[in-house]
Amino acid sequence: MGVANKAWRCGGGVLVNNLAAEILQQQKQKQKLQQLPRNHHYWTYLPLRRRQAVPWTVVCGLLLFAVGLISLFTGHVASDLEWYSNRFVKRTWYYKRDRSYQVPVDIWKSKFSNFYYGCSERGPRFAPPVRERFSNGYLLIATSGGLNQQRTGITDAVVVAKILNATLVVPELDHHSFWKDESDFANIFDVDWFISFLAKDVPIVKRVPEKVMRSMDKPPYTMRVPRKSEPDYYLEQVLPILLRRRVLQLTKFDYRLSNDLDEELQKLRCRVNYHALRFTKPLRNLGQKVVTRMRKMTKRFIAVHLRFEPDMLAFSGCYYGGGDKERYELSEIRKRWETLPELSPDEERTRGKCPLTPHEVGLLLRGLDFDNNTYLYVASGEIYGGEETLRPLKELFPNFYTKEMLASEELKTLLPFSSRLAAIDYTVCDESDVFVTNNNGNMAKILAGRRRYMGHKRTIRPNAKRLSALFAARDKMDWSSFSRKVKLCQRGFMGEPEEMRPGRGEFHEFPSTCICQKPSKYLAAMKDGTSFLNVSTDDAADDNNIGRRRETVQQQK
Repeated sequence: MGVANKAWRCGGGVLVNNLAAEILQQQKQKQKLQQLPRNHHYWTYLPLRRRQAVPWTVVCGLLLFAVGLISLFTGHVASDLEWYSNRFVKRTWYYKRDRSYQVPVDIWKSKFSNFYYGCSERGPRFAPPVRERFSNGYLLIATSGGLNQQRTGITDAVVVAKILNATLVVPELDHHSFWKDESDFANIFDVDWFISFLAKDVPIVKRVPEKVMRSMDKPPYTMRVPRKSEPDYYLEQVLPILLRRRVLQLTKFDYRLSNDLDEELQKLRCRVNYHALRFTKPLRNLGQKVVTRMRKMTKRFIAVHLRFEPDMLAFSGCYYGGGDKERYELSEIRKRWETLPELSPDEERTRGKCPLTPHEVGLLLRGLDFDNNTYLYVASGEIYGGEETLRPLKELFPNFYTKEMLASEELKTLLPFSSRLAAIDYTVCDESDVFVTNNNGNMAKILAGRRRYMGHKRTIRPNAKRLSALFAARDKMDWSSFSRKVKLCQRGFMGEPEEMRPGRGEFHEFPSTCICQKPSKYLAAMKDGTSFLNVSTDDAADDNNIGRRRETVQQQK
């Protein structure tokens, strides 16, 4: 008790003394001020009263009031703020020079795409491939999912074989997924081209040699690695098993390698994905036949990956107003994925995770100023709701075509094989003048990355997070306001070269390591106002990717 009283007295004494001294100082300053002449001008300092703290309830109330005002105008304020913010974004010099970047001048092609080209050649630090008999063993890969999900697995399998210094066996495709496609690697991809093109990267064989299999005491060891595993994981956890067992199989191999890798390994990814993995000649020919039939009707066309199939809608957890029937049907499909969490449809739509309806895709394109004479190629499987769901899109764009409409007879033999049908859609979408995605799935990512690598062909990804609120309020505004807001929402989602930033998103979608800027002679030509057509064709030829020339020569053969 004595210690407590002493502490109180000491603390209280200090406070009292400080307060008394402050009062005396104020009185002295007032006396001095009274002695000065009235016409004397002076600056003085007087201690300010301590401000009272503003209650948190008042602060929260003001914030809620401000949010309410913004919501009242349904996006008008947000759109204007976005417009002003875009004016202060740091841009490269050629965007600054041409003020027309504020809205795309040409909705069909980026005027800045000529500054870039795909570059994936091996660097001087890239180690030569090991010979098969000196490798650390044979790597078997079992891919997973649909065509494009398996494509990412195959691409990463080559890189993992390089990391492990192993011989890669041609990957095995998934026959047990949702699509139940029995196609093998050789039914979809040109296996001989795949092996020969990558001969300077990794050794690849069609099967494990018989003498190796006979010499094994146990069957090949099977394991599944975690998703997004770093190269160190493969060296520390997988390599010892491969050395001990000689033959190793990695199962469910999709997205099992880290997104961020060494520059040489990223370029190897590009060589695999954009050059080594090409479809078989029959699939390429049929895909080009569909493209030719589109070109006979129009000089340019849009390809839309609609992705409005029942499995996609079920997986997304979104709701589209179909009542109890829709809820029951999609919930039954969701049961096929045991690990899917329960989702709130409203929250998913607000977060931009719901695919646009065909009608919304049409409104987006019309809002971007594509007129109703534009030709549409729609890449899709079975649309949920059938013709009734497609009717609004067809009314907005009467020139509506699918692979079934353009090549019904030729497709008959492919109907049981969903991956081969997807290869046709992939080819047409790749060759289109504009490609529009409707979700951020595997095909959308793979094609977006390829189109950037092949010259930044216009690729439009809906900004679903902002568009969802705009579509909900479209009846409350005239068409010109709606169109203006669509253009505002889509800034940064139109496939412009400046959207490419190292580390952004999945590497398959944004292959920044494999996209190079044209040499200084091109940049100087642009600064001087000289057309690229005036640059010599010999100089332009020097900038072409060697791998792309090899692929072209082989195709001609």
